[in-house]
Amino acid sequence: MKLRRKQKFAAEVATSSLNDIMFFLLLFFLIISTVANPNVIKLMLPKASSSQQLSKKQVTLSVDDKKQYFIDKKPVDPANLELELKTIMAGIAEPTVVVRFDKTLTVQDLVDVLQTGAKLNIKMVMATSK
Repeated sequence: MKLRRKQKFAAEVATSSLNDIMFFLLLFFLIISTVANPNVIKLMLPKASSSQQLSKKQVTLSVDDKKQYFIDKKPVDPANLELELKTIMAGIAEPTVVVRFDKTLTVQDLVDVLQTGAKLNIKMVMATSK
């Protein structure tokens, strides 16, 4: 007598715990990515089609959307910007400043910063996001 099963055997993979694992991994990487750069000033940079890399020692001048000036993450009064740049660039042969300017500010604000650099004979390079 030959016995037959009514249902065929089907292989199953239990995936109920994978949702929890994926959630914890996502949470872990989100927390780690925010801790990795805690002192970064949040700016929305303008976009450019090509980029240029600098290999020299450089100073970063950041201007956020509230017109607050920062030289290497240190707040600077806009009236003292020229004096601060002059003291920082005193010992550098080819002074270069990377200007990180928020895209919501006016062009006149950017021109004022670039004129300050031109007055001090400093090469100004504008940072953009690709």
